[in-house]
Amino acid sequence: MSNIHKSINFKKMNYLFLFTIALCFSCYEVERNCNSFKTGTFESIITIEGKDYKSTFYRTLDLQVENFNGVIDSTKVRWLNDCEMVFKTINPKNRAEQKDIHLKILTTTKNTYKFEYGYVGDINKQKGEAKRVNLK
Repeated sequence: MSNIHKSINFKKMNYLFLFTIALCFSCYEVERNCNSFKTGTFESIITIEGKDYKSTFYRTLDLQVENFNGVIDSTKVRWLNDCEMVFKTINPKNRAEQKDIHLKILTTTKNTYKFEYGYVGDINKQKGEAKRVNLK
């Protein structure tokens, strides 16, 4: 076989390999079953500047009650779509609490979801993870 034929066959094999890899990655879809996380009791962990913050909260379709460091806070929940919601603090105590917070669920598993959140209209986002808990 001549060098030209070997070169053409090698190129065909490379293209076939790259096509197969691209096909495999294009079929991969991130799981987002957000409906199962619209209500329930959850634990959330967020990391800000290297420090972990943990809270627990109970959510109905239109209300979320959160316990963070012994302080209980209630927010109204407005769902934008199956995976995005906006929180509005019911009794804000300062100017920061008057700002609405947008949360987007990025990925889900059976009992957890990863999310990003930030003030409505702000490009800065934080990320976190929540898991469903069963209270005894």
